[in-house]
Amino acid sequence: MRRGLAVLSLAGAVALSACGLITSESSYKNQRVDPVDQPPPNGSILGGEGGLDILGGKKPTDQGGGIGVNSFLWRASLDTLSFMPLASADPFGGVIITEWYSPPDAPQERFKLNVFILDRLLRSDSLRAAVFHQRHSPNGDWVDVPTEPKTATDLENSILTRARQLRVSTAAAK
Repeated sequence: MRRGLAVLSLAGAVALSACGLITSESSYKNQRVDPVDQPPPNGSILGGEGGLDILGGKKPTDQGGGIGVNSFLWRASLDTLSFMPLASADPFGGVIITEWYSPPDAPQERFKLNVFILDRLLRSDSLRAAVFHQRHSPNGDWVDVPTEPKTATDLENSILTRARQLRVSTAAAK
C-alpha cells in the first residue's frame, strides 16, 4: 500500500511539474506579479519568527547539524555496548540494537540489547534500555527468559556514568 501511494505521489508530482512546461518564457516574463503570489518572508508559511518553515528559511538555533541525539549519550552507549555485535545503529533516531550475544562463560544463554536515546539533553530520562534474555532448551530451541528490571536500569546507569565521564573530559580539554 505504501509503495502504491509513493508511486501515485511521484506520478502526481511529475504531472504537476509538466504543467509548468506549457507556459512559454516570453508569456510569464510579461505578467504582473501580485504581492499575494510572492513567497512569505523568511521562507515560512506564516511569515516572521516562529512560522512553519517549509522553504528553507532561518533554522532554529538549537537544532544544528550532526547527530540528532545527545552526543555524550550516543558515544557512551557505543562504548558500553562495544563487546556486543551491533545489528543497527541510528545516530539520528538514537536507536542502537545489538545482535544476540552469548557470554563465553555461559554459551547456553544469550542476550540482546536495545538502547534508545530520547533527547538531546544529558539526563537520566533521555535514555531507555531493553534487555532480552534467552536460554538454550534441551530440544535445541532458544526460549525467552524473563529479565529483572534491575538489569536494564544497571545498563542505563553504566551508560550515564560513561556519558558524564566523556562530558567532563571534553570540558577539561577546552
